[in-house]
Amino acid sequence: MAAAVDVAVEDVPAIDSVRGDWLGMLRQWLAGRHMGLVRIADPQSFKWPGYWIAIAGNDSDAELAVLMFGSPSGVVLSPSDPTLVGRASSTLSIKEGYVVSAFDPVRPMVGARPSLEGTVEGLFVAGSAGASMREVEQAVAIAGKGLQGDRYAAGAGTFTPADPTLRGYDLTLIESEVIDGLRPSAEGRIARGEARRNVVTRDIELNALVGRTFTVGEVMCFGQRLCEPCSHLERLTKPGVLKQLVHRGGLRADILTDGVIKCGDSIRQVAPQ
Repeated sequence: MAAAVDVAVEDVPAIDSVRGDWLGMLRQWLAGRHMGLVRIADPQSFKWPGYWIAIAGNDSDAELAVLMFGSPSGVVLSPSDPTLVGRASSTLSIKEGYVVSAFDPVRPMVGARPSLEGTVEGLFVAGSAGASMREVEQAVAIAGKGLQGDRYAAGAGTFTPADPTLRGYDLTLIESEVIDGLRPSAEGRIARGEARRNVVTRDIELNALVGRTFTVGEVMCFGQRLCEPCSHLERLTKPGVLKQLVHRGGLRADILTDGVIKCGDSIRQVAPQ
């Protein structure tokens, strides 16, 4: 994985550091870099003029991961069995295959000089998965959990992971400018709460906060990854929302410290030390 995305091995989540779903943690790590892991339908016959990861059997029938490259493909890295380097895919028994891919390799994610300071314009919670969002003037933020009274703080959200070590579910934010700019459908515009994010912001570019620490009022947070839209959101709102919110659906963040968030609070990036 480190070779496929050109980072140091120590930058990739270590298997022995994760108590549960390591693959889920890996997918979240990739999402924070605007990438995903795509499973190959027929890896044995797959050809790709780039890197891809194969789960293959060696001559002793042990399964191991190797890095492939080329069309036709061959092994370029095999940490568990270096004798496989140079072997063609046709000579291996490949069980699974994955491509690491950018979510969108063309569209720029952040402006040249993004705004890293704004305000809280709205606060919303929902008591259970799929329930209507309720607007509040303030909310208690619980570190590692979410907002008091919200379904994700209770571990009952639609996308709450089974593995509690997976991050990015405490708090969601979306820009009011994005909501205001959505084209209305035949059913009208969506209200701020219908975006199903906890915090509606003003004057800050949330995409730029991925991988950064920031404060919402007195509460310290960390931007894990984009909060991309999905078909579930469109089903609960209005036609066309999914397409319009691609790369503009807001931010998923961890809550690092307890505190109270209020409407009108400032949002600021914390300067690196």
